[in-house]
Amino acid sequence: MAKNRIAFYPGSFDPVTNGHVDQLREACRIADKVVVAIGVNPNKTPLFSVDERTELIREVAAPIEKETGSVVEVTTFSDLTVAAAARVGATMIIRGLRDGTDLDYEMQQAGMNAVMAPDIQTVFLPSSPLVRPITATLVRQIAAMGGDVSPFAPASVVARLKQKFPRP
Repeated sequence: MAKNRIAFYPGSFDPVTNGHVDQLREACRIADKVVVAIGVNPNKTPLFSVDERTELIREVAAPIEKETGSVVEVTTFSDLTVAAAARVGATMIIRGLRDGTDLDYEMQQAGMNAVMAPDIQTVFLPSSPLVRPITATLVRQIAAMGGDVSPFAPASVVARLKQKFPRP
């Protein structure tokens, strides 16, 4: 009998970028269910509310679910990633790698997580070349300055960013 592979994909997703979509698609190829987990930090003020981010994630996830046959759920968490992953029954945590800097940081996190939750494996997914330079921070900055973010984010996110940063 096949094992139910549940992946936990944590992040701020503020906003969802094409890099996130790339990672979600790849995670859905290796897991039966992917729980996209929006990290909530009370010390940070996000551009998009949790409800807005949840809605945007669900919008971009729908075609990926159809394409891969995986289920995508969205949740929030404000505690340790491994604790939140364990709560949803995840056996793996998905971490995207854009470059060597990401690798160095993520290896440290993976090592610490492995000690705290040895039954949850960290899975590193390399970003596709076209999305490697994309970060949510850069997308927010470009949008705030009136730049075109359509190459970097899904159309629904681009539309929401235009609402957040209307140009005269």
